[in-house]
Amino acid sequence: MVTRRSWHLAWLLGGLLALGACAPVALRPKDQAPLVWPEEVDVPARIEYVMAFSSPEEFGIGKGLLQRVGEFFFGPSEFRLVRPMAVLAVKGVVFVADPGARGVHRFDRAGERYDLIGAEGGTALPSPVGLAAGRDGEVYVTDSVRAAVLVIRPGAKDAVALDVAKMRQPTGIATDVATGRLYVVDTTAHQVNVFERDGALRSSFGVRGTGDGEFNYPTQIWRDGRGRIFVTDSLNFRIQVFDDQGRFLRQFGQAGDGTGDFMRHKGVATDSYGHVYVVDALANALQIFDEAGRLLLSLGTLGRKRGEFWLPTGIHVADNDEIFVADTYNGRVQVFRYIGGSP
Repeated sequence: MVTRRSWHLAWLLGGLLALGACAPVALRPKDQAPLVWPEEVDVPARIEYVMAFSSPEEFGIGKGLLQRVGEFFFGPSEFRLVRPMAVLAVKGVVFVADPGARGVHRFDRAGERYDLIGAEGGTALPSPVGLAAGRDGEVYVTDSVRAAVLVIRPGAKDAVALDVAKMRQPTGIATDVATGRLYVVDTTAHQVNVFERDGALRSSFGVRGTGDGEFNYPTQIWRDGRGRIFVTDSLNFRIQVFDDQGRFLRQFGQAGDGTGDFMRHKGVATDSYGHVYVVDALANALQIFDEAGRLLLSLGTLGRKRGEFWLPTGIHVADNDEIFVADTYNGRVQVFRYIGGSP
């Protein structure tokens, strides 16, 4: 039984406070040669590798006072990504949806804070698979098993369920920051639902099929700065693009195992230059296309090294064009950066 005498605790707290200024920081990777793509020496580099992380320490977040107190009494604790499926970076704070950990990790380097966020009342999130940022700093989460959309308010430790129309299997989610509207993919209903910020259903688009604007098990979604909606139409092996009213604009992609083809494409995102990034799990690759759907660059192969993947799933491109990839079965997030020019 652990002794909790007041003098003992006071001594411990005093010691830890005295050491606060020299608390451990994240271990930085050893000096390594830059890793860039394309790898040919006579071709200008377009993408560079930045880092990978699985734990708060690897992201640059040291252990806080309360955590060190707890470890003194109960032994070391370790928080790591288990099976990350979606990632979101908002003003330096990174959120990772992780069904393996049954919650959403929040990494706040500036605030020196890490949290594993579940649902209200300390209950778990069995299958968080989608993340999107709201206009007032909130983060929206889809849980496909709970068939729910939840919201994490700034600084909150719980995700609170929104009162939205019932869906079969909500997966991908995107937001219109100006209006607060939510675009939610309902995979087994083969459609995208558009909700007002208060949860009222505004509209839906899509039915099952292979034609323009039709879906066959869509999964992820992205809304770019021009209001265009990109949807991963998984079993049609294509990306479809819509305007903000859900009107079909174009599509690209085909089934295959060649470069530029889709085998089991998952996450989709765009950068400030209009390039379209698509993560393909079975190809263990990140492919980059232009706005017309022409392949510009592909990187990645099966493995655990820098720039290699094992069934990657989610992607987010931050405002500064840093690229976050949920490297799912490697249990990590890899970060890349677009460094200019046309890939």
